[in-house]
Amino acid sequence: MISRNARIAWPLLAPAAVLLVVFTFYPTVATLIDALHSTPRGRRPAEWVGGGHFATMANDPIFRQAFVNNLIYAAVIIPASMGLALAMALLVNARIGGRALVRLAFFTPTILPMIAVANIWMFFYAPDYGLIDQVLGLVGLGGNNLLGMPGTALWALIVITVWKLAGFFMIFYLAALQQIPPALLEAATLEGAGPAQRLRRVILPLLMPTTLFILINAVIEAFRLVDHVIALTRGGPNNSTQLLLHYIYQVAFSYWDTGYAAALSVVLLGVLALIALIQFGVLDKRIHYR
Repeated sequence: MISRNARIAWPLLAPAAVLLVVFTFYPTVATLIDALHSTPRGRRPAEWVGGGHFATMANDPIFRQAFVNNLIYAAVIIPASMGLALAMALLVNARIGGRALVRLAFFTPTILPMIAVANIWMFFYAPDYGLIDQVLGLVGLGGNNLLGMPGTALWALIVITVWKLAGFFMIFYLAALQQIPPALLEAATLEGAGPAQRLRRVILPLLMPTTLFILINAVIEAFRLVDHVIALTRGGPNNSTQLLLHYIYQVAFSYWDTGYAAALSVVLLGVLALIALIQFGVLDKRIHYR
């Protein structure tokens, strides 16, 4: 017999459960099924191919390039955006003049759509008349097409992403800093701890729960953001800025190979699941929650 609490709880949980099934569980299962079938063409239905798409993936040079690019992209933007966010949070948490304006300036990139950010940076990166190239021209290093050269294009996108994400992560660090009891910092100061020791021994350990939360979001953003790739490079030049999600988008909607795109999505999901396992299985055990 269903208890009274269960009769009340299930109707309240039903809307969230329906959304979870429709927009999470069903797409996940459908993607796994599509990854094991060929793409239907006209009147030809999808056929079982098993691991055929994954075998194709192993010999796909564009996939390998996108995978390596995404690993480099994530390995740089995650620590860079988090480190910059922490530095900005420490700055705006201190007693400085114009603190409100500084906070607003740091947070402004976050509220801009990524397409707008990409168009703003396009003028910075433009050869000859772009701001960066004009500054480099003053020392005889002008004439650079930073988005058009394979050696610099990915790094140019990395700079945009760090600039965009750091202000967002700063808000979480700032909120966590304001929750640290001043008495702890005062006690550390009385014990002779300098600013660097207070940061390493008191502030950073207390920020670890927030750091884990930000780290999870940073990993998601590292594999999710493709707006600036579409707006600026479309994966070029020579696939030097091709990222996994952008390649999935191209395969699915430009080449109309939904089966192969589903297999690529499964690989991306597997990478994120592995990272999540490391985050929660290793890092979470070393974090002290107050």
